[in-house]
This record gives sequence, C-alpha cells and structure tokens, in this order.
Amino acid sequence: MSASSVFKIIAVDGGAATGKSSTSRAIAERLGLMHVDTGAHYRTLAYALLNAGADTESADLIPALLASLKLNTTIIGRSALLSINGHVPTDAKIRSPEVNSNVSKFAAIEAVREFLFNYQRSQADVAREHPGFNGLIMEGRDIGSIIFPNAEHRFFLFADEATRAARRVKDGQTDSIAERDKRDSQRKTAPLVCPEGAIRVDTGPLSLDAVVDHICGLITRA
Repeated sequence: MSASSVFKIIAVDGGAATGKSSTSRAIAERLGLMHVDTGAHYRTLAYALLNAGADTESADLIPALLASLKLNTTIIGRSALLSINGHVPTDAKIRSPEVNSNVSKFAAIEAVREFLFNYQRSQADVAREHPGFNGLIMEGRDIGSIIFPNAEHRFFLFADEATRAARRVKDGQTDSIAERDKRDSQRKTAPLVCPEGAIRVDTGPLSLDAVVDHICGLITRA
C-alpha cells in the first residue's frame, strides 16, 4: 500500500472563526477524506434539546432527554452529518440566534459531551467502511486533545481577534468571539486547548488557499 493510500485521521482544532470549517472542507476535497464538523454536532444537539424544552440552567434534566435521542450519520458528498432520530436539521436551523446563544453552554455540560464522545470517535469507522474515503478530517475544539489524541496529523488554527470578528460578521453570526473563547477555554470538561504536539497555523494573514496548501503539504510530506 502506498503512503498516499494509507487511511489518515486528521484533527483540526481552534476557536470560533479561525477557519476550521472552510479549511477542513477544502482539505477533504483535495485529499479524498470524509469531513466531520463537530461544531455542527453540538449545534444539532442543542437544536434538538431546545425543541424538547431543555435549557442550560437545568443540566440535571438533560441526561433523560439525551436518552431519547438516537444518533446516526448521513453522508452528503464528503460531509458526514449528524442525524438525530432520523432527521438532519437544516443549516439555517442549527445556526439560528437561539442556537448561537446556547450552543457553547450546552457544550459545557459534561453529559452532553459524554453523549457525543463515542459517536464522534465512531466516525473513523464510518469513513473506513464507506467507499471512496482515504481518511477522516475532523474539526472542533477538543479533537486532537480528547477525541483523537493519537491522530496522525493534528493542527491548531488561530487568528487575531479582529480578523475573527470580521469573519464572524461576514458569516452573519453576531455572537461575541471573546465570550465564546472564554466559555470554551474555561469549561471543566474538554476545554479548548492547543493539543500538545499539534502544529499551530496562523490563518489571519493567509488566504484560504494558502492555509490549505500549507497543511496539505505537511500531511503529504509526513
């Protein structure tokens, strides 16, 4: 088996608006990988919990609600999407103002993260079993530190706050970068960190193509 055909797991971490999603999707296309956005997992779960009447102030009620949810994977193109009870909500629904203001609060609840942990790890098997994928690229805030700490390639994307805020506005998001970073980095369970040994990539001064070229070069030369 050639080096290029070896199944790869690539972990991409970073804060909001550091370019994780656009970079990971582009790398997936270039290297023939399955792309998983774990931020969308938490958004989808937050959407489902809110629809079930949950709120982030009643964490003790959430495990019972989670037990009623069945998780599956729907593959569209190169993206693996989280399906809950047979339904994949639209991007507009999981990026609504209500979800935006609650997703990081739900993500800080230990029961929520434990509920998604095995599912997220199982996506490597989904990629291996699905024809046409050379590997898995997963993005989030705890991928290289918690979900796949032994991934062959781990990257941590970052950028200055002004650049990230401008990107957020361009994407139509109004949540505070600083507040989101604070919640993600200070939560007790799986906080946002740069995983030990991960390669740091400053996406602020670079175009998307330049970031993708740089990371793909590091992967293919390894």
